[in-house]
Amino acid sequence: MMSDELKLIIDLLKKQGQMKFLEGVKEEQIYDFEKKNSLKLPSKFREWLLFSDGGECYLPAGVQFYGIAHKPLIDVNDDSRPDDDYIVIGALSNGDPVLIKKESETVSIFNQEAGRIEDDEVYDDFFAFVNDLYAILGIGE
Repeated sequence: MMSDELKLIIDLLKKQGQMKFLEGVKEEQIYDFEKKNSLKLPSKFREWLLFSDGGECYLPAGVQFYGIAHKPLIDVNDDSRPDDDYIVIGALSNGDPVLIKKESETVSIFNQEAGRIEDDEVYDDFFAFVNDLYAILGIGE
């Protein structure tokens, strides 16, 4: 069941721009992915995957999210992450990866050019990140 918080986020996204949401996955698929990769995905990202397993927001140039069943797939060993503490779950249109920190709810953006995660690009959880996408992408400026 979808939380009220996620419903509000989806409604907001749909009002702000063109989105492409892929079919969500089942709990069993998330469990299998976690077991196979010896990790636990953050709760709000798990809820997002149940709604949309990958997809794109703010087309044509926004952010692409990776999935566990739909391509592009999350690669827990993706080389574009700063270190093994992170998993790449998507990318901004400029190529900067969107990360979740293992054993945490934290979502951040890895500034590849600077080689670091900026303090103002760290979010408490996946929903906080998605809520701020409009500003992150500089849409409407």
